[in-house]
Amino acid sequence: MASALSSSLRYGDSVSVVAISAATAVLCEAISWLLIYRTATYNSLRASIERHSRKLDAMKSGSAAGSSSSSAAGSSSAPPASSRAKKMDRVETSLKDAARELSLAKLKSGAVVAAVLFVVFGLLNSLFEGRVVAKLPFAPVPLVQRMSHRGLPGNDPTDCSMVFLYFLCSMSIRTNLQKLLGFAPPRAAATAGGGLFPMPDPKVN
Repeated sequence: MASALSSSLRYGDSVSVVAISAATAVLCEAISWLLIYRTATYNSLRASIERHSRKLDAMKSGSAAGSSSSSAAGSSSAPPASSRAKKMDRVETSLKDAARELSLAKLKSGAVVAAVLFVVFGLLNSLFEGRVVAKLPFAPVPLVQRMSHRGLPGNDPTDCSMVFLYFLCSMSIRTNLQKLLGFAPPRAAATAGGGLFPMPDPKVN
């Protein structure tokens, strides 16, 4: 009877953590939409990234087709190839600049979302401190176990703490919610290296 009661309480804790994680993800996306996603600046930058990405893909495919067809033409095709390379460099630079501006535009909502996540995490930590909220189906590797068993009594490696469950739920729920709502960042922004601290261009001496 006692084991059944403890098991039901543990499942209740798991459902509570998952539900709070889902509610937090919805709240964070609502804040991001209010501060960023609905603004003309964000939509303009996103459209610019997608436009430059399509143009760059078309130029790369055209360059590959042109190089294979011009192999029999000898050195006479060198100037057009050089011109295409310069145009591709300009488009790549524009794409990186737009991706960097998009990252800067998201800083405002990122700070608010970080504050919300910090408050929610602190609340959950105070509610579920030292409590097993779930049971893992396997014993994780020692590196993962440091998080999954953090702050829990005993030595059972399958015990799952709130920190680990909340971390998994926050990553998966919010990522899928962004894809569902169409708020996921453009893939070209990531491939362009449009972060705040981009890698240096190897072509620049």
